[in-house]
Amino acid sequence: MEFRFSPIGVVHTPHELPEKTPIQPRYAQGVKGQVEVFAEYEEGLADIEGFSHVVLVYVFDRATPHRLTVVPYLSDTPRGVFATRAPSRPNDIGISVVRLVGRRGNVLDVEDVDILDGTPLLDIKPYVARFESNEDVRSGWQDDVDEERARTRGRRGFRGGPGGASNADGEV
Repeated sequence: MEFRFSPIGVVHTPHELPEKTPIQPRYAQGVKGQVEVFAEYEEGLADIEGFSHVVLVYVFDRATPHRLTVVPYLSDTPRGVFATRAPSRPNDIGISVVRLVGRRGNVLDVEDVDILDGTPLLDIKPYVARFESNEDVRSGWQDDVDEERARTRGRRGFRGGPGGASNADGEV
């Protein structure tokens, strides 16, 4: 079975190079961007302003060819790609939960953006704490990574912050 998707818009950010882009929205706090939804989909943005966060679903259009084993940014140990958020995936689909600051017609102003400029947007979903949050969560091997290491590696040197280790898989 094969599926075809077409972009509904494009994400605009200050991030131009994967190796300098923060990894995960948590390490991109305060970074502003815009989500430009194509005019024919603008009607679908009705009522989005009531949400503080949205989930952006997009294409890793500049990811390296997929690999089933990667070295994620938080680890020096090879891991199965499905136990990571590496962009080198069999299907180049990414997700990010970003803060929704406002809407201007077909443009959403967002913050905490960890997405490369010009990334094709596939979908937008509202972040709903009632559905998304769980109290009995385990995060696998990531539970063994301390926050300082995650913050240092996650910033990846963006805007003069602490330099982070990068890896050949360019996990974003």
